[in-house]
Amino acid sequence: MSTTERFDYKTAFARNIGWITPQEQLVLRSKRVAIAGLGGVGGSHLLTLARLGIGAFTLADFDSFELANFNRQAGAFTSTIGRPKLKTLTKMAREINPQLDIREFPQGINDSNTEDFLFGASLFIDGLDFFAIKPRRKVFSACSALDIPAITAAPLGMGVALLNFLSQKMSFEAYFQMSGYDEKEQLLRFLVGLSPAMLQRGYLVEPNAVDFSNQRGPSTPMACELCAGVAATQALKILLKRGKVLSAPHGLQFDAYRNKMVHTWRPGGNNHPVQRLAIVVARRLVSATQEGQPELVSSPKSTLEMILDLARWAPSGDNAQPWRFEVIDKTHLVVHGSDTREHCIYDLQGHASQLSLGALLENIKIAATAHNLNIEIQRRENINETTPTFDVRFQGDEQIVCDPLNAYIAERTVQRRAMRLRKLSSKQRVAMESALPEGYRVLWVEGLKARSKAARLAFFNGGLRLTLPEAYTTHKNVIDWENPTFSSDRIPAHAVGLDRMTLHLTRWAMQSWNRIAFMNRYLGGTLLPRIQLDLIPGLFCSGYFILLADQRPQTVDDFVSAGGVMQRFWLTATSLGLYIQPVMTPLIFQEYVLDDVAFSDDPIMRDRAKIVADRLQQLTGNQNSNQGIFMGRIGSGSPPPARSTRLPLGELIRA
Repeated sequence: MSTTERFDYKTAFARNIGWITPQEQLVLRSKRVAIAGLGGVGGSHLLTLARLGIGAFTLADFDSFELANFNRQAGAFTSTIGRPKLKTLTKMAREINPQLDIREFPQGINDSNTEDFLFGASLFIDGLDFFAIKPRRKVFSACSALDIPAITAAPLGMGVALLNFLSQKMSFEAYFQMSGYDEKEQLLRFLVGLSPAMLQRGYLVEPNAVDFSNQRGPSTPMACELCAGVAATQALKILLKRGKVLSAPHGLQFDAYRNKMVHTWRPGGNNHPVQRLAIVVARRLVSATQEGQPELVSSPKSTLEMILDLARWAPSGDNAQPWRFEVIDKTHLVVHGSDTREHCIYDLQGHASQLSLGALLENIKIAATAHNLNIEIQRRENINETTPTFDVRFQGDEQIVCDPLNAYIAERTVQRRAMRLRKLSSKQRVAMESALPEGYRVLWVEGLKARSKAARLAFFNGGLRLTLPEAYTTHKNVIDWENPTFSSDRIPAHAVGLDRMTLHLTRWAMQSWNRIAFMNRYLGGTLLPRIQLDLIPGLFCSGYFILLADQRPQTVDDFVSAGGVMQRFWLTATSLGLYIQPVMTPLIFQEYVLDDVAFSDDPIMRDRAKIVADRLQQLTGNQNSNQGIFMGRIGSGSPPPARSTRLPLGELIRA
């Protein structure tokens, strides 16, 4: 007996009865639904409606499955990579109901076949890609002309935005008002029109993942499944002619993350005054977010490129990224290091850059474990210490398992703002202490009294930093004012930790040293920044820490090794849900005092550095603070609103 012979429609969909009548089930069986696009939501629409008992479909899709579809698309499996979505989803639907009548349009929707595609359809459901604006306008226009009701249910964030366009009601074009605008503006109007409430915007943690120019946006499987449920429910009401169906300019948005559902009403659609204002705001937000931003998700081709694509997220002073890569072959990589001693007051001996190189090499080691690779690192001899160079060789080893810290390499970031006062748990301290190899230990500075002492040290140290003439150029160049949220090669302005007013004042003052000197001398210019950057964050955190080496680092190899230790400690903290802000300049000024580094021509500045060194020694008690390799404050809290990103991998690899 064949599959079709074994199949019984009445039995297969009997569990629908109760919410619909047996007669209504037969009505659904007689209906044809047209779905254009079987990607993000279209495939889920098809399978949900097939289980509802719809008897006929007209389907259009020209695309094939690829790995990037796996997070959300019905039919995306390792076995279907490279296979047409239309054929795959048609087969899946017929495995639900082998009696389905399906018309296929493997070329997709175009100017010549739209009316044929809609022929005989009782309803159209939009499954097109968000960026497929031209075919979308075409098919909705045809639906309006043919009096075919149309549904668009868009996956936004972790929710769904619904609009129904019914016969003799407001049309798609009348609502979205796209005529006469370029494609980018049409997409913006589509987004704002779909989601007047914009419930999803509040938890978009990577704003530059939305890229209108490159037609890329984030998605979630939850949103796609919610869309299928909402659209199928609207389809049931429309096809059975029962229940209230909202029609544009009315809409619904449900957001599972926000626990909210909003009924929107915009008479005139995007011509409504509120919508016109929302479009202006959205236009500015998109422009501000994307201008000059690097691609967060790159597409490396080789295993080494995948490793480097992750490893490049190592920390470095002022986001300098003092490394470039040279790929020799598939098992050999050269890391060309450098330092910033020629222009950075905080790296006059190259030690800060050497720590960063150590963090990078540790990242490479960790990332390699995800590919069952072991690595051997050798620093080249007879090369100037200003350009340390490392040969990194990879060897396969099936016994190697992925390092758990691999998942936190890109997530690790700096938190410069106030954090929670919650004490570190003993479990958290033990985990971070266990991350340290032999020869290193951590000194915890906890409790209100000790934390206040550390904050006062940071506050005094801030006065030295902000009045030091030699630091002016460093400070001026490090802040990215043009890309205030994400910066690929500096610190974005919104990540500095200053409030809006102080940030604007700082930008003005940074235009010249004379302005800085005038404010410092007559207007108490460092007071407000130090309160915001050093004192308040220093008091509002779980505490401070200092990583100490048993022997004070002396050589390039010592500092590179210390950088690897620093990175594992920091990644472990990140894995525990903790944030760290490095407080490195007290250690740096102490080093300058110990090594008699002439970092300033001003004897007052050199005397202040000695005071910083003395107070640091007092903070550590009997510990040898001159053996410190990494100091910072630590705690939990909300993620920072802005962060430094990294240069694209292509710019870091030497041709």
